[in-house]
Amino acid sequence: MKITIVGAGAVGASCAEYIAIKNFASEVVLLDIKEGYAEGKAMDLMQCASLNGFDTKITGVTSDYSKTAGSDIAVITSGIPRKPGMTREELIGINAGIVKTVSASLIEHSPNVIMIVVSNPMDTMTYLVHKTTDLPKNRIIGMGGALDSARFKYRLAEALEAPISDVDGMVLGGHSDKGMVPLTSHATRNSIKVSEFLSEDRLNQVAEDTKVGGATLTGLLGTSAWYAPGAAVSGLVQAIACDQKKIFPCSTYLEGEYGLNGLCIGVPVILGKDGIEKIVDVPLSDAEMAKMQESAEGVQKTNDLLEL
Repeated sequence: MKITIVGAGAVGASCAEYIAIKNFASEVVLLDIKEGYAEGKAMDLMQCASLNGFDTKITGVTSDYSKTAGSDIAVITSGIPRKPGMTREELIGINAGIVKTVSASLIEHSPNVIMIVVSNPMDTMTYLVHKTTDLPKNRIIGMGGALDSARFKYRLAEALEAPISDVDGMVLGGHSDKGMVPLTSHATRNSIKVSEFLSEDRLNQVAEDTKVGGATLTGLLGTSAWYAPGAAVSGLVQAIACDQKKIFPCSTYLEGEYGLNGLCIGVPVILGKDGIEKIVDVPLSDAEMAKMQESAEGVQKTNDLLEL
């Protein structure tokens, strides 16, 4: 099993580390445009192998997509964050160009690849890959919901004062502060609804804290997070590589599911060896459906800024 990660920054290197430590892949290729950067990250990670007990080979390359040939799964983390004074249109234009070029280069050398998109704005970049490549939609996956759900479970465990292994919950919708739809009505503590333990006001606070999870970390760190995003990606990659049939919320192209059409947004899916094997229909309340519709409208506005 060969995995390629494009972008050797903090998120990409974190992805490579978690995938290697889990020891299910034979090779991880880390690719970056900065000369020697991926090679250095790969060497540093390989020097952890004897200490962390993994045999996965990690290779770093600079802009040489021929080294990614035969990849089963590819992860796109490349792109730039929004900078002061930069308009949303400029950010999307730059990242869209990067993601379009990267996805085409990956497919040229690995036509059967399953693509996981991490670059932001994630739902729109996932949609871009869908619109500009010939990959079937089951092989184009946006990562955001898995990360947002991990942050939701962290906030639930915090509110419940419970071990996180006791807690389960899921976030649907767009991967943005305003677009997330934490499903508080479905969240459980050891199969018991969390509403049995927490007041409505406290649950609403948990949902709001989840929505600003990324912004909270950016404020504290001065940059975007990388540990949890890397772990989220590694979970998706392992589910596919090991044909685990696990359910994760992922951004996928919808054709009527959840009453939505013609965009990529986070919904529960079963992940296995073919990528997205099934979209899972979860019953939502009227309020949750309204929030999903509102989230979709926000994603569509961002999609409309693309020049396709």
